[in-house]
Amino acid sequence: METGASAKTEQAPPGWRQASPHPSLPEANATIPVPRHLGFWRKLLAFSGPGYLVAVGYMDPGNWATDLAGGSRFGYTLLSVILLSNLMAILLQSLCARLGIATGRDLAQACRDHFSRPVNLVLWLLCEAAICACDLAEVIGSAIALNLLFGIPLVAGVLLTALDVLLVMYLTHRSFRWLEVVVVSLILLVGGCFLAQILFAKPDMAAVARGFVPSPEILRDPAMLYIAIGILGATVMPHNLYLHSSIVQTRKYEHTPEGRREAIRFATIDSTVALMSALFINAAILVVAAAAFHGRGEVVEEIDRAHELLSPLLGAALASTLFAVALLASGQNSTLTGTLAGQIVMEGFLNLRLRPWLRRLITRAIAIVPAVIVASLYGRQGTAKLLILSQVILSLQLPFAVIPLVLFTSSRSKMGEFVSPRWLSALSWTVAAVIVVLNVKLLADTLL
Repeated sequence: METGASAKTEQAPPGWRQASPHPSLPEANATIPVPRHLGFWRKLLAFSGPGYLVAVGYMDPGNWATDLAGGSRFGYTLLSVILLSNLMAILLQSLCARLGIATGRDLAQACRDHFSRPVNLVLWLLCEAAICACDLAEVIGSAIALNLLFGIPLVAGVLLTALDVLLVMYLTHRSFRWLEVVVVSLILLVGGCFLAQILFAKPDMAAVARGFVPSPEILRDPAMLYIAIGILGATVMPHNLYLHSSIVQTRKYEHTPEGRREAIRFATIDSTVALMSALFINAAILVVAAAAFHGRGEVVEEIDRAHELLSPLLGAALASTLFAVALLASGQNSTLTGTLAGQIVMEGFLNLRLRPWLRRLITRAIAIVPAVIVASLYGRQGTAKLLILSQVILSLQLPFAVIPLVLFTSSRSKMGEFVSPRWLSALSWTVAAVIVVLNVKLLADTLL
């Protein structure tokens, strides 16, 4: 274990109590050059990558559980929730890029500078809980995929997922760009699998289009609202806000006002395009579930049950195999970014750094213990409920990441000339308020 060195002794920038902290994710910070002379498209390619690492968290196995439950129980109705959640994600991730590039701080470092030590400790614990909940979803999803493809028992599959730390260490040792290439390749694999699934399912496209229009029924029906907030928690990932504000700093851009402004623009384009791919995949999961199960009266919340039914219902033997392959790719992809998020959060809040492999093993152990217990005692049905619950936990933690992010990016004293425009600040606070209200309603419905 290594304690972080003290901050540099130069004078603190306006709006901050401390001078610029040590680089976020130091082994990768400013390691990917962006030459000045590049044209627009080549420069966009140089900046592309961090958005896709962020997008991975928006299509992890936790999304599958909530999307399957939503599609099979309520048809296409909750497509509007996926769309709105994705638009919220695009907005919030653009704020993360703005914060990281303009200030040289990730969100955790900014919180440590702004809030008192007790508040930071609470925020850190809440974020660690969210990371563990997300990691739990990845563990269970990967274990289910291994079971479906190779017949590996659930408990053994859960334990095997701990080995992915070796892949993470190998990729980060090679270069950060290698990590991005692997992530994008797996996203393309998942997207291709679900494009085929949609062709097999032949959904009613008019009904799909109507599903993107918000319905007041979502707020009136507690069961539908529970799934909707689970989708929100699975789509807008709290730890992704910390992750994105750090990894945008892997690009070596000019640290001048013009250079930062250009970096913010390209990073925003990168994350927006990447998150549109996440929108397609999340919507595709729900559409396939609605087309295959809802019309036939099948309520499917278990991933393995969906795998079992897809081929006979869609009349394509390949459908179930593609489903399982996409699930495995999604679960393994998510583990790569979970490692980075955990490291960034711990270093940022505590100024404390663990070696990445040790940090990953600790996170994995915390996720594996409840997954092994539930898999042993309750089998597949229990793991399905645990998946949905993990996404609701993520949603409940979300305001504690969103509010500081909007607070910092709306502050001229902290952001200087890169402060969010008034319209963007107003929209950001509206999104934060919607998230808080939905979470309060969920708690009230759950308790009462």
